[in-house]
Amino acid sequence: MKAITLTPAQARSRLVAPEDMVSCNLAFIDCKLPGSHLKQNYSFIGPGVTQSSAQVVNIPEPHGFNIGAAAMPKGVTNNLHLHFTAEVFLIHEGSWRFRWGANGEHSAEFSAPAILTIPTWIFRGFTNVSKEDTCGMVYTVLGGNNTGGIIWHPSILEAASEYGLYLSKDNMLIDVNAGDTLPEASALLAPLAAEEIAALRDYSVEEMRQRAVTGEDRRWSSEGLLDAILPGHRGEIAPVIGYGISQDRHSAPPVTQPHGFSVEWLRLREAHQVGRHLCPDIQVIMVFKGSLEVTWNREGEEVSIIAPERSVVSLPANSWRRYRALNGSVEFILTTQGDRRKRLYWDEAILQQARAHNRGLDPDGYISKLDIMPVTARRAGARIESLEEE
Repeated sequence: MKAITLTPAQARSRLVAPEDMVSCNLAFIDCKLPGSHLKQNYSFIGPGVTQSSAQVVNIPEPHGFNIGAAAMPKGVTNNLHLHFTAEVFLIHEGSWRFRWGANGEHSAEFSAPAILTIPTWIFRGFTNVSKEDTCGMVYTVLGGNNTGGIIWHPSILEAASEYGLYLSKDNMLIDVNAGDTLPEASALLAPLAAEEIAALRDYSVEEMRQRAVTGEDRRWSSEGLLDAILPGHRGEIAPVIGYGISQDRHSAPPVTQPHGFSVEWLRLREAHQVGRHLCPDIQVIMVFKGSLEVTWNREGEEVSIIAPERSVVSLPANSWRRYRALNGSVEFILTTQGDRRKRLYWDEAILQQARAHNRGLDPDGYISKLDIMPVTARRAGARIESLEEE
């Protein structure tokens, strides 16, 4: 396996800082409906499900998933629609009421920091119900490189037509009042039939709650990373969706349904770090609290970027990197491509320091005390640790 090296310009291009984020307020067919017209939509990694050709996509490179966000003032609603691939909400700010069902008859509220994954092929919508009169922020992770778009509830299509808004069969917005030509009815996206809506699966409030992990639900592990035993490292992991990078054999994600990606929290105290390592899979960081320094490369010159709160960082596959908390503790979410358990390779200096603390990997790739394993198991673990074995 050949590791890649990033130049300073390439490293900066992987960062979507708050000042790089460009919103679109005409991304969806409900953009002019009262109570929804103040939505601001973002596409950070891939286009997501935007229905506007004017949407700015910060990093169009395929990742195996898309990442975007919605910024909405208090009281603003994103109306009922359904997705074909996974949709995960990562609540950064505020309190939100999620609705789902054939007519949005079920609801539940979640506040930051919380992560909620809503099943495919059910209608869903959400409203900022924060007590504070501020604009809330929700990130989204969508499964696949091509999400296939979305289907809006027939009531939303009907309401939007009163404002001159329609959808073409390729799911793109037609704004008659802005000068677009309204095609024949046969070229427009037809509403989903009532019998098809009735056939969609119904999820109870209890079932949906099992698909949410609130801040209080997080189960932090201080043994999720091999280097966490080292002074000045001490990174902690809280799995959420799927099998991510945790090397703690007791770690178990609350949500195990296949999404095409894993999602987990990482936490570092001030000035602490996650040592140099490589992941063969593409990853994305979303910084939820504090500022994070990301430093790339093992061969040649190191290059670093500073990712403040709200930033999104794309980590290319097969790149050496390390993380450090700046100016206080930091919490960030790591999304990694693939449903399988992920594998990390540590720099030899990290491996040697871990061995000096009696730590290594067992033959299954989990952290263990070295002195309790037979020589055969230690040798097998050492082969897993070695990038050269690949």
